[in-house]
Amino acid sequence: MTEIYRVDSVWQLAGVYEVRTRTFVNGQGIPKELEFDEVYGERYCYLLLEENQTAVATARINLTQEEYAKIDRVGVIPEFQNKGYGRILIDAAENWIRELGIHKIVITSQQQAVGFYESLGYIARPEIIIKSAIPIVYTEKEIS
Repeated sequence: MTEIYRVDSVWQLAGVYEVRTRTFVNGQGIPKELEFDEVYGERYCYLLLEENQTAVATARINLTQEEYAKIDRVGVIPEFQNKGYGRILIDAAENWIRELGIHKIVITSQQQAVGFYESLGYIARPEIIIKSAIPIVYTEKEIS
């Protein structure tokens, strides 16, 4: 059974960090200090997707900008990839952002995931350069 949580308790946040550790730190070799870059006191929202009570996917909604929301740290544990969980997660994030009254979403995507976001209606803007330790592409989408 698939459950999506708008994280509001510590056990759910533990699942978020478990997915991010398995996907990005262990799976892609991203240093912990780069992956866990939250600034204490800033405004973030988290989604956690569980399958049969196992944390399998997560996303962070960064609300630190006034003119848009940024979906980032989208991760699906490797053995659960290509099963539609990423799409479910982005749909849930977009719905939450829409409820907050925000109409523009930005995703800074790893190069290999740009096609996925384009399939969800995001427009890649390669002319916007983002300095990062790994190749990143800026994408955006207007929602109503």
